[in-house]
Amino acid sequence: MINKIGQVMLYVEDQAAVRDFWVEKLDFVVVSEEIVNGEIQWIEIAPTKGVETTFVLQNKKKVAEMNPDMNLGTPSILLFGTNLTELYEEYKNKGITVGELVDLPMGRVFNFADNEGNYFAICEK
Repeated sequence: MINKIGQVMLYVEDQAAVRDFWVEKLDFVVVSEEIVNGEIQWIEIAPTKGVETTFVLQNKKKVAEMNPDMNLGTPSILLFGTNLTELYEEYKNKGITVGELVDLPMGRVFNFADNEGNYFAICEK
């Protein structure tokens, strides 16, 4: 029986640069980072310490070498947040690419792109 979502794997070209984007621009924290023989193998990030669900930044090239048939596109991820108007303006002021802030039946939402052009959405329910 599955009882929770534990981690979402994000397949990226440059793990360190994507880590820095999430940590420096979106105030995420590094939960863990594994380095083997001087190479980053695994970076786990989250909005705060102690949350149940985290992102794991995986090296897209290495994963493709190990699993050539795997779809390595970015999954559609919807984050939940509060004070979306303030957050939207903060992201714009930090130079983050953001879409329009819209009101939907599910709540207010906007999307944003990381430094590799992967899009994510954030919703205030």
